[in-house]
Amino acid sequence: MLGQLDISKRQAEIADLVQKTGFASVEELAERFDVTTQTIRRDVNGLCEQGILRRTHGGVEPPAPASNIHYSTRQILNLPEKQHIATLVAGEVENNSSLAFSIGTTPEIAMQALTGHENLAIFTNNLNVAFTASVNASFQVTIAGGRLRHGDRDVLGSSAQAFFANYKVDIGIFGVAGVDDDGTLLDFHEDEVAARQSILANCRRSFLVLDHSKFGRSAHVRGGHLSDVDAVFTDRSVPPGILASLQGTKTVVHAADNGS
Repeated sequence: MLGQLDISKRQAEIADLVQKTGFASVEELAERFDVTTQTIRRDVNGLCEQGILRRTHGGVEPPAPASNIHYSTRQILNLPEKQHIATLVAGEVENNSSLAFSIGTTPEIAMQALTGHENLAIFTNNLNVAFTASVNASFQVTIAGGRLRHGDRDVLGSSAQAFFANYKVDIGIFGVAGVDDDGTLLDFHEDEVAARQSILANCRRSFLVLDHSKFGRSAHVRGGHLSDVDAVFTDRSVPPGILASLQGTKTVVHAADNGS
């Protein structure tokens, strides 16, 4: 959540812009946000200190690429879009339901949208989801045990797979690193795929939540297909080529931009 990051709304917008464009000068940012260059420098210095951006000659750019973007950065990227997705998801969940949540920022934001519900049973390997769910005293929250992954605040490995296999929940809610052009689901680590597949195998309805940036995004570990899930929740219409891979399947697409 933004409060955990201790950054302003303008800083979140700066980080989002730079991640999308690859670079921005201090002068460009000052003009765009109608503030002084000194104010922008303070903003970007704070973002660089947290590892969300890095300084370069004349401006800022995203940090050096790694296997995936740092969780704190992903929390603020496409945040309004993720909140729209979360609203769609919340509309499909009834009170008194049981839900399994995977790792990732979009599942975390979906959990935030559900805090007004009553009597949900939450099962998760995502500590961010667990902390968010714990604000509602009517929720029962159960978390996976095992080794905590730093930064992402989640538990992966055989213990997480076994954890989800212990329960049969009404709805499984999970994200993905990317979707290939043929609808193949992609992630960065085998353990991420295994945990997601364990949720999928042990839920009555499966919800894949992802913003538009995941379509066509590259990652190297295969983990099923878009047609494996009951519903896809996204912020924009699915690209036509990927949508074609869903023809004749059970999968329903909910897109925030057209309400379908």
